[in-house]
Amino acid sequence: MRAGIGFLDKLTGRYRSLVVDSLLALGYAGAGLLLGQEQPPAGWQAVDGLGAVLTVLVGLVLLARRIAPVGVFATSSALWILFIACGYWPVINSMPPLLGLYTVAATRHLRTSLVCAAVVAGTWVYAGLGNADNSSMPTVLAQAVLFPAVVFVVGRGSGRLAERNRQFAELTFQLRRQQEENARQALTEERVRIARELHDVVAHHMSVISLQAGMASYVFPTNPAVSRQALDTIARTSREALEEMRRMLVLLRVGQEGPPEGQVDPADAEAGAPDGESEDEGAYAPAPGLDLLDRLLERVRGAGVQATMEVVGSPTPLPQGMALCVFRVIQEALTNVLKHAGPTRAAVTIRYESRAVVVSVTDEGGGNSLPDKAITPGHGLIGMRERAKIYGGTVTAGPRPLGGFEVRLVLPSPTDGERPDTLPAPGLGDVRSR
Repeated sequence: MRAGIGFLDKLTGRYRSLVVDSLLALGYAGAGLLLGQEQPPAGWQAVDGLGAVLTVLVGLVLLARRIAPVGVFATSSALWILFIACGYWPVINSMPPLLGLYTVAATRHLRTSLVCAAVVAGTWVYAGLGNADNSSMPTVLAQAVLFPAVVFVVGRGSGRLAERNRQFAELTFQLRRQQEENARQALTEERVRIARELHDVVAHHMSVISLQAGMASYVFPTNPAVSRQALDTIARTSREALEEMRRMLVLLRVGQEGPPEGQVDPADAEAGAPDGESEDEGAYAPAPGLDLLDRLLERVRGAGVQATMEVVGSPTPLPQGMALCVFRVIQEALTNVLKHAGPTRAAVTIRYESRAVVVSVTDEGGGNSLPDKAITPGHGLIGMRERAKIYGGTVTAGPRPLGGFEVRLVLPSPTDGERPDTLPAPGLGDVRSR
């Protein structure tokens, strides 16, 4: 039995329907022939060769019931009426027309289904009148009403269920396509925004190179040592700029800088822009780095979150692009704390290891947090992962076992050629808490 079910499960589309209808047709024809061997009730004659041929034809018509439901019902009903007119017992071939009525009720309009049900009821009454001497007319009338009505109701319900399933499948397909499109759009927007920030980093490097080159040219005749130091700075800065430019080649930069849609800067949650700074100036301000983390934490505390920061290990100067990545991940994680956890405790940890820089932002949860809720990737998480991917890193986010939420960023340590000799990383000792 299980082997037969497994065979049907492997068939799809019209092949499976054809196999099912073939089995039904053969089953009804075989059952009719077996029933025809029985002694019929009084008033009906036994099935002979003509009756057997009619029985087989009534059953085989069911092969096309999905292709032409109304035609199949009409043909099977006509053969059934002919079978009754020849004096054979009507029950033998009553099931194929009822199955045809079920198919019509499930797939065709209400008016057509009612007409077919009336045909079955009329045929049943005709059979009863043909053997009125040996039949109970009240019983015949009850059967003529009950049997078609039950098949009609079941068929209509099956048709509505099939239509709802089809609509649900279509809606699911459309929803999946919309989700994929939204994810692609969010990914594109985030890459554009990252490209703009990397552009600012490279522009800063080129400005430094230009200033240092001008100074080296000016002091070269009088102070060669200072000139050499400027050339060394140009060499280091140009290597870092080239590395940032290489990473930027896979991205796209269009339009004027603007805040990403849906992004909430914790620094702006409680306080606006600094005094004297306009929107235009903020749009072209230098990209933030680790030196602005203290200011970010202060404003998060002002919004009601008890935020602390700890630096573990020997701080390593990071390239501006990587420092920007760290800053943005911390900023986005704290933004999520403000939006989803409410007033709570949050801890930022920056750990400098021999081969990696590990950043974790954790919170203890709050009244608005839902630890058991499934985590769905939003624009913020997509952005964090894309930033980390540029530098060969990873970002993981999820609920903590003891409650709350954790965002973890792992970046490979910069090589000697990538380390800038500009602003140091935060932290003056092995461990520093803020």
